[in-house]
Amino acid sequence: MTRNIMNILGLLIIVVLVPNKVIYAQSSESITVNIGQLSIMPNTVVSTYFDFKNGNLGSVFNNGEIQFYKSYHNDGLFTYTTGNTTGIALFKGNQLQNLTGSKPSEYFDIVFDNSSSEYPFELKNDFLINGKANFIQGIVKVNVDAEASILFKENATHTQVSNQSYVDGVVDKKGNKAFTFPIGKNGYYRYASISASESLIDLYSSEYFLNNSNLLYPHQKRVGNIEVINTKEFWVINQAKKGSGSVIITLSWNNNTTPIELLTNPEKELHIVRWDVQEQLWVDEGGVVDIERKEIATPTSITNYGIFTLAKVKPAPSYEEKDIVVYNLVTPNADGKNDYFIIENINRFPNNTVEIYNRWGVKVFDTKSYDSAGNVFRGYSDGRITISKNEKLPSGTYFYVIEYDFKGTRIKKTGYLHLENE
Repeated sequence: MTRNIMNILGLLIIVVLVPNKVIYAQSSESITVNIGQLSIMPNTVVSTYFDFKNGNLGSVFNNGEIQFYKSYHNDGLFTYTTGNTTGIALFKGNQLQNLTGSKPSEYFDIVFDNSSSEYPFELKNDFLINGKANFIQGIVKVNVDAEASILFKENATHTQVSNQSYVDGVVDKKGNKAFTFPIGKNGYYRYASISASESLIDLYSSEYFLNNSNLLYPHQKRVGNIEVINTKEFWVINQAKKGSGSVIITLSWNNNTTPIELLTNPEKELHIVRWDVQEQLWVDEGGVVDIERKEIATPTSITNYGIFTLAKVKPAPSYEEKDIVVYNLVTPNADGKNDYFIIENINRFPNNTVEIYNRWGVKVFDTKSYDSAGNVFRGYSDGRITISKNEKLPSGTYFYVIEYDFKGTRIKKTGYLHLENE
């Protein structure tokens, strides 16, 4: 198996690839150009210590490992053999690495590891990832003017994302699996997450901004229960025009980027808000807070997208805690303790609804007038509009949405419950 490599002076070099060997492909000049076909077998490593260019007639099938120590340019075909799970592309240099080209580059696994500066990777190409992206060191700057993109396909994941290595710019995600966008800005990894969606063809995108959204989306234009909107940061989360699915959105807070005035009582007053394009105002999407992880999620799936941030909202109308008490542990093992989801005193408010969702935002329980006729949650999927009805649910964390009328006011309570289903 051979590969044709030509340097800028036209010198032809033939590199023979031998499985289970490490081969260093270099030329005597400062650029390595591929004009033929390169097939890298599993357990084979190819390294280039000069700028690399894959010409418009060049093709690379990477089923082994290829290492780039300087800039990269692709005008041809760069991919891996379909069904193969061993291809790795390593970008590891000691200076700025420009990642450019007129044709998209498709990888199975990819590694970013460059500590030469805070922003050592300038992406001006379309990168498609099918396996895993390893963010070891160095921030990947997506060039907006070049219309570059980084797309995680159906089963793609990432690891080791941190303040030292993430994507500064738009990240796209295709498919119906839950995903955390590895995004950030100015040295802060500030992810956004979506739950599993409904269709394999769904396409979502997200970008983080460390800016005041008030300049473009006036904070004084907001619904009545929103008191203070985040003035330092916001997220853009969009769905492709052809998409129709709904997802739960999870954001987080960071003491270095999130205004302290929003965090005085996050469990009761912190919500996710969205700029509604049609209404031209900020609307409340609700919030289920996880204090330990410093995360907040929308209580239910959303169908409208755009600009999101955090906000402090007015607390629900005061009422005595004894009016309703939620016990968030369910252990349906017939021992007489927490055998079902107990909502103490809920029968005092017959005009109520209870909904329970799994971690992917799929409704697993739905009822009205909870606990009025044995209609309680016992760890089984049940309700008017649920999937896999009467199916025993796996142990894990779920979240609930309870609504009921109290003295002329509609009260909404959200939170987590833990199910231990033997």
